[in-house]
Amino acid sequence: MPVTTATAHRPELRRNDYSLGEEQADVQAAFAELFARECPSSRVREAEPLGHDEGLWRSLVRTGAATMGLPEALGGGGAAPLDLVLVAEAAGRHVAPVPLTEASTALRLLAAAAPDVARTWIGGALEDGRFPTLALHPVAPDGARQLVPAGAVTGAVVALTGGDLVLYEGEPAPLVANQGRAPVAWWSPPSGGGAVLAEGDRARSLYAAAVREWKLLTAAALSGIGEGALALGLDFVKDRTAFDTPIGAFQAISHALADAHTGVVGARNLARKAAWFAGNEPDARPELVPMAFAYAAQAATKAVTVATHVQGGFGFTVESDVQLYFRRAKGWSVLAGDPRAELSAIGDLLADRVEG
Repeated sequence: MPVTTATAHRPELRRNDYSLGEEQADVQAAFAELFARECPSSRVREAEPLGHDEGLWRSLVRTGAATMGLPEALGGGGAAPLDLVLVAEAAGRHVAPVPLTEASTALRLLAAAAPDVARTWIGGALEDGRFPTLALHPVAPDGARQLVPAGAVTGAVVALTGGDLVLYEGEPAPLVANQGRAPVAWWSPPSGGGAVLAEGDRARSLYAAAVREWKLLTAAALSGIGEGALALGLDFVKDRTAFDTPIGAFQAISHALADAHTGVVGARNLARKAAWFAGNEPDARPELVPMAFAYAAQAATKAVTVATHVQGGFGFTVESDVQLYFRRAKGWSVLAGDPRAELSAIGDLLADRVEG
């Protein structure tokens, strides 16, 4: 996102300008092309019900997508949060059946907590199809199970347990069937324990930052889902006619599509703004991430609903590609729980800022 410089040390966001800089535009274009080429709807369908395409995952690893957010000293690309958001948008735009958000977030957490441990995953393990994921909730005192994204395709889980950040390694757990076709699984810490990466306040801080990042990237993916669904709806209403007129010319349809599109663009821009602050002024606007996550869930749900309705009866059939987007917008948005819970988090963060 373009910036101006108020001082020699503090970049300022042009708050009403969401155009991309040259390098960011290149990232966006490169991954838009990659997913358009490598992830047609037929491949998404073939990856069901597990929701994971190992071949696509290996292709992304070869491009460096999974490690682009890691420090260059660890062999990563040193990408900023905004770059990761752009990739997540492209993945959502094509409902890519790979746990890129989970792997990227967990790897960045490992890099921040224990660089030597992170280094062991880069290269061989990733190329062999192995990667870590993140438990989105702290482990309960009684070790009660929780649903973990990507838990059905990886047994390596980073979790906060009793104030410690711990890496547990094991085998993937059985898939929990879900309408979003996400590879989620019930998980609880194995009896053998795991490797402690960080302790105390440092562990809690690193973990909270990782969960925020997962929500930010998921918000970006949801905005991409909304964009992809509306594109399908638009193509349909341009080709289908009634009374010798494309049905997209009718206000009941065109206004609904335009309204949904406005919401998706707003969700996309809010996620990008949150990413800019995360990369440049991480302590300035912490409420932007829960705002982006909650609003993206709402905007994506509306977009896929409108895209389904404008296709009429066809939109409700499994032959329609829009149902791929509808189910994932509904399913991906609740992987961390009810997104409406973010409203309380927003209120708490705003109250803390006022009191501070």
